[in-house]
Amino acid sequence: MLEALGCHVVSTDEMTGIQALERAAPTKPMRPGCPERREHEYIRHGTLSLIATFNVATGEILAPALGPTRTEADFAAHIAQVIDTDPDAPWLFLADNLNTHHSAALVRLVATRCDHTDDLGVKGQAGVLQSQASRAAFLGDPAHRIQFLYTPKHASWLNQIELWFSILARRVLKRGNFASLDALRDRIREFIAYFNQTAAPFKWTYKGRPLCR
Repeated sequence: MLEALGCHVVSTDEMTGIQALERAAPTKPMRPGCPERREHEYIRHGTLSLIATFNVATGEILAPALGPTRTEADFAAHIAQVIDTDPDAPWLFLADNLNTHHSAALVRLVATRCDHTDDLGVKGQAGVLQSQASRAAFLGDPAHRIQFLYTPKHASWLNQIELWFSILARRVLKRGNFASLDALRDRIREFIAYFNQTAAPFKWTYKGRPLCR
């Protein structure tokens, strides 16, 4: 409903430690009477982190960022790229409580994009930037065109990007054979491009029941 009103509701998070593993011997395909055989020994070629945002209404992955780190600067840069896909629209980001999701860099980005001109204070001392709680309160302010909504503790499964990360792991990573970080990066990008061509929103099948009556 919010998407129809022009507000993008999106789910964002990081998938870290994605390993570029090369099988020590080629995989033997299955044939009648014989299952597929995969070598259990592998060669490590390093790891990547993926920062991605899932559009809850359309099912598309927006502005995926693949790199060696997932610092607060990396996350803020990703959010900026997502916003740039429709820079004047309202955005509602669903995120967990990782510290990079309440960072000073993110506060400054949102303040700039929302034309917030008040002094933000000093990190660790005063103002909006003082603490993680004060930064989260600013980022969650519904008066802002760009707002962050945080999942409760121990409830990151409510964040739909986690469902998509599971799809990526099953379809690409689990059975993959990657001779380099570039090969891993290219394969993930190819999968995202393919996925977006037929993207559709997830439909919740669990109907919540009250814990007490």
